[in-house]
Amino acid sequence: MLRALARLIVAAAILPSCSVHAEDAASQVADWPVTFKGFGTLGVARSDSNDAEFVRDLSQPRGVSRQWTTRNDSVLGVQMNLRFGPQTEGVLQVITRYRPEGNHTPEVSWAFLRHEFSPDLQVRVGRLAPEIYMLADSRLVGYSNIAIRPPVDFYGSLVFAYFDGADVMASTGLGDGVLRAKLYGGRSPERTGFFDPVTWDIRGSQLFGGYMDYLKGPWQLRVTHMEAKFSSPELPLNYLINRLIASSPALAPLKSIAPVDLTGQLPELSTVDTRSRFDSVGVVYDKGALQLQGMIGRIKHQSESYEDSRAGFVLGAYRFGVLTPYLGYSWVKSTPARVTTVPAGPFGPILNALGKEIVAVTHLQQHTVTLGVRWDFRPNWALKLQADAIRGSTDSIFLFRGPNVHWDGHMNVVSAALDFAY
Repeated sequence: MLRALARLIVAAAILPSCSVHAEDAASQVADWPVTFKGFGTLGVARSDSNDAEFVRDLSQPRGVSRQWTTRNDSVLGVQMNLRFGPQTEGVLQVITRYRPEGNHTPEVSWAFLRHEFSPDLQVRVGRLAPEIYMLADSRLVGYSNIAIRPPVDFYGSLVFAYFDGADVMASTGLGDGVLRAKLYGGRSPERTGFFDPVTWDIRGSQLFGGYMDYLKGPWQLRVTHMEAKFSSPELPLNYLINRLIASSPALAPLKSIAPVDLTGQLPELSTVDTRSRFDSVGVVYDKGALQLQGMIGRIKHQSESYEDSRAGFVLGAYRFGVLTPYLGYSWVKSTPARVTTVPAGPFGPILNALGKEIVAVTHLQQHTVTLGVRWDFRPNWALKLQADAIRGSTDSIFLFRGPNVHWDGHMNVVSAALDFAY
């Protein structure tokens, strides 16, 4: 942890000088101007529970407990913009964060070419961020967000950070405002967290979606839709069920038929060639010292391995000079999935019950009250302090991590973060 802190602090110290050198290089090579940017968050957090670990999203294999940790919110990113002409630009962004594999190996999060055919039409090709929900494409850039992290009840189920493909965006005037639309599609190159230390390989999964914005004065309204079609390999439920059989005395009779192909016995739990749909409506008001955000969304799964869910949040902030206190409320609730197949044989009812138990782990019914303050103590730097009070049903464990997740429906998380962007 100390080494990670040292790396982040050193990187933050040298980024301003890198920006200066990039500007000098751009002035020397006028036909190939290059600029360098950087952003980062040094975050620490702890909770009041050792029975369930708090994570910012489901890509993280472990989370926050009663010990202070920097891994969940800390991130460092550097970006190079290379302009090939007045209408064409290349962008490369590399980040380091806490990954599904449990390490901080740097990864290429953006790598695309952008061409503007006109001020109202642009196309990008390469590695892009899927704009699943409003503000989702910038959720790793702490400085651009009011709070330390996006509301976990709303954004925590998102595991896609980038995809390889293309998008096209067009805009036009409408009344006193601007109507803007984007379509995108491609394939995921990622793995995501599942059951520590096992990851779910979602590489090759197809992503396609889009949004429509209307911007007028301080208002922005967005409607979004995205679909993910999962390819093989299967969600590693078979690994999980065979691990349970091997470790539980109560399941000892099943060892005679191990290894168990649970998704073969219960086909409704299979994720291969199934789709998940993400829909949302969001609104942002930003004028003067006041900023308000509000969103509602739903996730529907074709596979019965996950429960469908609905979520929403509101967040308000008011700036007093360099201080910006903020207050938020978020919630999420899921609908129980149906596992109806009863496999043949004497162990059929037991396998059916185990399948239902595994699906029940994805249940969600909780809400969070967030209170914090942001201090912009110098240009491009901000210090944030935040407290989150999470309350919910004791079986709402999907957004938590840990070897054996148990909680009493109450959790409090305190966090601090130093954000910068250049």
